[in-house]
Amino acid sequence: MDDRKNARRGAADIWIRLAHVGMHPDRLRGLLDKKSPAAVLRSIERGHISVPEVARLEVAVPAAERWEQLRRTGVAFLLPDDERYPERLRELPDAPPFLFQRGASFAGTAVAIVGTRACTSYGRRLAESYGQAVSRAGWSVVSGLARGIDGAAHHGSLLGPTPGVAVLGSGVDVWYPRRHKPLGERLLAAGGTVWSEAPPSARPLGWRFPPRNRIISGIAHAVVVVEAGRQGGALVTARIALEQGRDIFASPGDVGRGSSVGCNLLIRDGAFPVHEADDLVECLELAIGEPARTPDAELPESAGPDPGVPDTGVPIAEFLAGMGADPVTGIAELGRLVSQGAVVLDGGLVLARKSQ
Repeated sequence: MDDRKNARRGAADIWIRLAHVGMHPDRLRGLLDKKSPAAVLRSIERGHISVPEVARLEVAVPAAERWEQLRRTGVAFLLPDDERYPERLRELPDAPPFLFQRGASFAGTAVAIVGTRACTSYGRRLAESYGQAVSRAGWSVVSGLARGIDGAAHHGSLLGPTPGVAVLGSGVDVWYPRRHKPLGERLLAAGGTVWSEAPPSARPLGWRFPPRNRIISGIAHAVVVVEAGRQGGALVTARIALEQGRDIFASPGDVGRGSSVGCNLLIRDGAFPVHEADDLVECLELAIGEPARTPDAELPESAGPDPGVPDTGVPIAEFLAGMGADPVTGIAELGRLVSQGAVVLDGGLVLARKSQ
C-alpha cells in the first residue's frame, strides 16, 4: 500500500512540475502521445524540447515547493484520477491532463452560456436572465468570465441559488478582464468553482483562450449561445460542443445585425432556438432532464437580489465594473438593487443593506 501511495505521489510530482511549464495544451498532448510525462519533463530540463527561458526556470522549481505554494494560496491541483476532477470532462479524448482549481469542488449539472464580448444591451439582459433562470432551476452556469455575454451570464447566476463555474484563460489567481475581479470573487464567495489549465500567475495570453473552450463545453450538458458574430470564441465553443455530443441552443436575432449572425447561422444548421428564460428552461428540461428546482419562496436569502457586497462596502465604480455591464446598464441595475432594498449608497460606497 505504501509503495502504491509513494508511486502515485511521485507521478503527481512530475505532473505538477510539468504543469508549471505553461505549454500549449495541443503541443503537450502531442509530446505525451510519444513520451511519458517523466520523459517529457527530462527532455525539457535537458534542452531537448524548446521552451521559453522563463518556462525552463519554472520547471526547475522542486515539486515540494510547488505543493507548498498551492497550499498557501488555496489552489488545488487535480489529475483525472482525482474525485474532484469533473467527470464529464474526464470522458473526453482531449481532456486536460491536469486542472488548477479555486473554490468549491463542482458537483451537479452545468449549462454553458456563452457569446460575444461585443454584445448589445439586449444580449446582455438576455444572458443575465438566462443565467438567473438556469441557476434557479438548480443547474450551474459555466462560462469564461469574459466581457459581454460571459460576464452577464455569471452575474445573472449569482441572483440564483446554484453556484457557478468559471473557466479562465489565465491562472486561477489572475482575473481577466481586471474589472471582473469583483464578479469572480463573488462567484467564489457564493460557493462557485474556478478552473484553468494554466498555472497560477499565468497571464491571459491570446493562445490560452481557444483551448479553454473545450473545457467550458466539456463540463456542460448543454451550450447556450446568446449573441455571436460570424467568427469568435462562442462559435468555436459551439463547434466543439457538437463534436462532444452536447445539445446546442441559440437565441435568434435581427437579420443583418453583426452580433446575431452567429446565432442565426447556428439555428440554420440545427441548433435549438430559444427566445426567453422560461423557454430556455423548458427546452433544457427536455434535453438534459428535470432540474432540481428550488421554488422562489424557498430560495436561500442570498439567492434574491444579493449584490455580494462586503460589509465594508465597495466604491460605486468598482461595483459597476464587477457587474460586467456598460455604464448605462450598470447604473440601471444599481438603481434596481437600491429600490429593492438590497443595497444603499453612502458617501460614494455601495453598502449591503444587512450591514446597516
